[in-house]
Amino acid sequence: MRFVWQFLAVLAAYALSGAAIQAVQDNDWLTLVVGLTASALMVFVYAWVVRRTERRQALDVAREGAVAKAGWGVLIGAGMFAAVITNLFTSGHYDVHGVGSVQGAIGLVGFMAGAAVTEEIVYRGVLFRIIEEHIGTYLALGLTGLVFGLSHLLNEDATLWGAVAIAIEAGFMLAAAYAATRNLWLTIGVHFGWNFAAGGVFSTVVSGNGSSQGLLDATMSGPKLLTGGDFGPEGSVYSVGFGALLTLVFLWLAHRRGNIVPFGSRRRAADVNSAATLPR
Repeated sequence: MRFVWQFLAVLAAYALSGAAIQAVQDNDWLTLVVGLTASALMVFVYAWVVRRTERRQALDVAREGAVAKAGWGVLIGAGMFAAVITNLFTSGHYDVHGVGSVQGAIGLVGFMAGAAVTEEIVYRGVLFRIIEEHIGTYLALGLTGLVFGLSHLLNEDATLWGAVAIAIEAGFMLAAAYAATRNLWLTIGVHFGWNFAAGGVFSTVVSGNGSSQGLLDATMSGPKLLTGGDFGPEGSVYSVGFGALLTLVFLWLAHRRGNIVPFGSRRRAADVNSAATLPR
């Protein structure tokens, strides 16, 4: 019942936030305000329902150190996508024609923030965290990662390969990041940094949802294996490769910190030794 109540609470907030953002998406400034407001609402609902159902504070969204952890995450996510674009650019598959839309990028801040916060709370804060208690870190990572990837089949230009790619480079990687840090601000930052770099900076298609108008006026061309085709660079083998590599790094860090929950241990993630920052 703890899982049911938490899932229903965050799902209701997810639906409300999504509807509000969709209603104002034609106005960039309103999208910014509504997106950030929806993000705050999601965090509040998650913290409230955890406190009510588990009789404890939701330390994975604690305010202390939140900015620093989210900032590290943004750097990791944006850096990872920049590495993908660098490979596409040097191979002649990504061309910059000039400056895009600053106002469009501003609107995408709110849109991508809302998406990052809501998806991380639903998939990592509730699904992964609670399922991990029953089947362990590795099985929970695989299961929730696949669910996260398959959920992208609902997108406009979705493909089965695109869903598999998302499962590997994002579903597995973000679950591993949560296991390593036991902190949602870090995973939210990674998720936002990746998405905003994709749409808000490099103006590429994000998860098959159509191209975005960001800071750069650019186009992509070339084989689908490298560019991702209509699904966007998230369907590129470059993205899958970098995501898989970062997954291994986070899992190594989780092992080092003793944060791996073995299968059958029934150990709650809240009881796992957590760390506040990335290693120096």
